[in-house]
Amino acid sequence: MRPRHKGETALVIGYGNTSRRDDGVGYHVVDALNARLGRPSLGELSSDPADQAGDIHTIWLHQLAPELAEIVASYDLVVFVDAHRDRCAPDLHIVPLTSSYHSSMISHHLHPETLLALTRDLYGHSPRAVLVSVRGHDFDFGESLSLRTQELTDAALEEIIRLLAPAP
Repeated sequence: MRPRHKGETALVIGYGNTSRRDDGVGYHVVDALNARLGRPSLGELSSDPADQAGDIHTIWLHQLAPELAEIVASYDLVVFVDAHRDRCAPDLHIVPLTSSYHSSMISHHLHPETLLALTRDLYGHSPRAVLVSVRGHDFDFGESLSLRTQELTDAALEEIIRLLAPAP
């Protein structure tokens, strides 16, 4: 996936359940991104990304929801950050996304591609998007990441920084 062009806006969405250990890795990665950008932690930021300065905005959510389509439509690039359990996938899995509808076995689970499709259909624009998926090792109750997943957050952060860097 090509880096952003100068002036393009980007939104980084971390999502997952921070009470289920590694499922909250999106929160930890996005919080680390805010620190790298010299911004307050997620707990201190407004929940509305439009309140953030600059052309890179961040949010953290428990889960993706259709209501995000309006927000997503205003960006050129969206980076989704989540945990995965797939033992066959790499520990850090980077996937370019396209807008397409995916059904879910669980009614409260919305795939990023489905959110992009809703954005396209409702607002006539679907931004370029990528999923940065970090391997989770422990999904038991708790708020800290497992050591193995914590070690992957730095690599995830560096990949996101690369994606957000303006093209030369």
